[in-house]
Amino acid sequence: MTTVLRVEKLNKRFYDLRALQDVDINVEKGELVGIMGPNGSGKTTFLNCVTGILQSTAGRVYFHGNDITGWSTSHIHIAGISRTFQIVQLFPEMTVLDNMIGAIQESEGSMIGRLLRISEKKECDKALELLEFLKIAHLRNEYAKNLSYGQQKLLDLGMALMSDPSLIMLDEPLAGVNPTLGNEIMEHILRLIDERSCTAVIVEHNAKVMLSVCDRVVVLSAGKKIADGSPMDIQKDPEVIKAYFGA
Repeated sequence: MTTVLRVEKLNKRFYDLRALQDVDINVEKGELVGIMGPNGSGKTTFLNCVTGILQSTAGRVYFHGNDITGWSTSHIHIAGISRTFQIVQLFPEMTVLDNMIGAIQESEGSMIGRLLRISEKKECDKALELLEFLKIAHLRNEYAKNLSYGQQKLLDLGMALMSDPSLIMLDEPLAGVNPTLGNEIMEHILRLIDERSCTAVIVEHNAKVMLSVCDRVVVLSAGKKIADGSPMDIQKDPEVIKAYFGA
């Protein structure tokens, strides 16, 4: 298999707090890898360090074999890693279509410049195709602020896909979403991997969903990796049981 992401001995310290401690994680092409753990275990910090939002204290990050440690968020995005956030990152006073166009990341040009080119057929077609994929194309002229929270989550996912990433990192995509729409979001994520040759890392508190859909699950506790394996193995791991239930 082809390794898309390789993280070696990743550490992150906030003053005296060791948020990540020597975390090693590999992600292979086409995998859906889940990252689980109790609150404060370092899940979001891991995503932030990989995507350049935070600079790691130590360790290396390799993407398709290239060392991207210390790269800026924009350069990592251009290289092919995209992400979503726990709290959706939208432009509330803009339409759904404008949000999609505005999400295109380029090495040159300002946001204003990109929006002024909204009439360019290629960009519009791409945005509409993704909105169709996510089944929210009928909302393309609606303001983002008027969408339900679940629809905003779908729009956030669509915006992350506008750069054609080979790896997408999803931070709690089901948080605050009703179960029906949550199932729909997971279906889109699985279709994304299957139909668009994408690889995904997902952080999610819903253990039931994670253990039912992920190819592999990594469990963090107090900044350390305590387990890495199939969902079946994870459910039986004594360290995982202890971290979640204190037993």
